[in-house]
Amino acid sequence: MEEEESKGVVKHIVLAKFKESVSEEEIQESIKQYANLVNLVPSMKAFSWGKDLSNENMQQGFTHVFESTFESTQGVAEYVSHPSHVEYATLLLSQLDNVIVVDYKPTPVRV
Repeated sequence: MEEEESKGVVKHIVLAKFKESVSEEEIQESIKQYANLVNLVPSMKAFSWGKDLSNENMQQGFTHVFESTFESTQGVAEYVSHPSHVEYATLLLSQLDNVIVVDYKPTPVRV
């Protein structure tokens, strides 16, 4: 990837479908641990999450969305290999039936 392309805000999106055996309390604890990565991983600048509320019935069982913000693709790479993320990802993946991860650079639209 060219240096210019690697700079600028990058969003890291995780769509999660938790296993039915995972309790709501366990999910909430997992979300708190995910949010705490902002304090542990220097390249992670922000975190937010939400629960699906669509009535379009197109979510394919995915119930939760997690969004992390980074200042560059290098920041995402640092996050992915950071020991705190590796440890947390192992826990989260053990709780999930399915997951989709997408990284993208937001593109402003001017009309």
